[in-house]
Amino acid sequence: MKLILASAGCLAATNAFTTTSTSTRQSSSLNVFSTPGSAGTGEGWIDPSSPVNSAESLKKTLDESLKGSTFQKRISILGSTGSIGTQTLDIVDACPDNFVVDALSAGNNAALMAEQVMKYRPRVASLATPEAAAELKSILEGQGCDDMPEIVHGADGIVEAATVSTADTVVTGIVGAAGLLPTIEAIKLGKDISLANKETLISGGPVINPLVEKYGVNMLPADSEHSAIFQCLQGVPPGRLRRVILTASGGAFRDLTKDELFEMCETDPRAVQKKATTHPNWDMGAKITLDSATMMNKGLEVIEAHYLFGAAYDDIDIVIHPQSIVHSMVETQDTSCIAQLGWADMRLPIVYSVSWPHRLSMPYRPLDLAEIGSLTFKAPDREKYPCIQLAYDAGKKGGTMTAVLNAANEAANEMFREDVGLGFLDIPKLIEGAMEAHKDDFKDKDVSLDDILQCDAWARQYVAENTKNVVKNDVLVV
Repeated sequence: MKLILASAGCLAATNAFTTTSTSTRQSSSLNVFSTPGSAGTGEGWIDPSSPVNSAESLKKTLDESLKGSTFQKRISILGSTGSIGTQTLDIVDACPDNFVVDALSAGNNAALMAEQVMKYRPRVASLATPEAAAELKSILEGQGCDDMPEIVHGADGIVEAATVSTADTVVTGIVGAAGLLPTIEAIKLGKDISLANKETLISGGPVINPLVEKYGVNMLPADSEHSAIFQCLQGVPPGRLRRVILTASGGAFRDLTKDELFEMCETDPRAVQKKATTHPNWDMGAKITLDSATMMNKGLEVIEAHYLFGAAYDDIDIVIHPQSIVHSMVETQDTSCIAQLGWADMRLPIVYSVSWPHRLSMPYRPLDLAEIGSLTFKAPDREKYPCIQLAYDAGKKGGTMTAVLNAANEAANEMFREDVGLGFLDIPKLIEGAMEAHKDDFKDKDVSLDDILQCDAWARQYVAENTKNVVKNDVLVV
């Protein structure tokens, strides 16, 4: 993707990375999807980290499902005071016979962690700093806790929570590159991963996928789109997946044309900034709301889908679906499309990730299609949303490039929200600049965790150093 911005409101796109050409798929009725190349014929496919697409995974799914729903799993929750963590604990509350909490880790919210410790009695409780850990201990002592957990802190504390000996499954609700090492250590101990930390595969896929295969663990997606795909693949025979179709809400600017958006960026950047951080469907965190507006969130999900399900990038499509009821789809080799539908409730993908392959009885509101009335779909405009193409280009390049993409996006996203004068269209400029600059140090063989972390740090520094140039200059060719 080559971005050439002559002003804040004018953008053109051309290809900068050398990739294989794509052929146009002949579509029968749904022609709103983009046109991938290999049509599921095998080019560019890899071994998946999720238990799908093989005879072994099919047998494992059947064997586990026949055991019935009287199972009990012991879980460790990384990020227990955040959205993923608290919703996971809601599931524990709804199914107390099925789940036992062995470890909790969080940031600095000692008060909420104390409530969780008193209720769930974990063996290990980890907080980010020694001060927060000391506060937790003080609160628990003040409440007369008679079953004090091992209280730890920092990066080592997160690893300790992830590797507690009794846990079967680790829920990775922690945000950022900090989730990589504890996930790796948990995998090495044979623990299943309920995956909510996107950096695990987007940045660390070249490291994680071989480990998943080596240690025979189950990588179970806990976000709505990838859980939908995973659910749709249950029972699909090996080699019969043809295409993955990720649905997207479209974000804040879905109802504007490309020209309207670019003109708005030029004439009213303050209004763009306000709108970009407000989601049309629901309240989310500021970072993911902006990623939705740029549609980088969907580009990142394409990379994650590649590692989770093994599909080639030419066989992963994006379609905008404003109602957010169809959470994603798969197409099988006979061109049948299988979709997973439901209300937008993160507890649904989380509960399947921790209970797979079982279907637990949950007290949630049933879907009512008559109430919804209609579902609509349209193709995303890749000129309007250049971050999509950047993600595909980084994914096809592979190796350390996706770590650079992810880190550069996080840094540019943060700078935009900090209101330093960075424009909405400057976000993809900075990301592409980082990708271009990384070509000299790019690595795709024997990639290590240190390589990933170094690229992550470098890309953030690149954005920090180049943001001032982007802000000052109206004309930039990268």
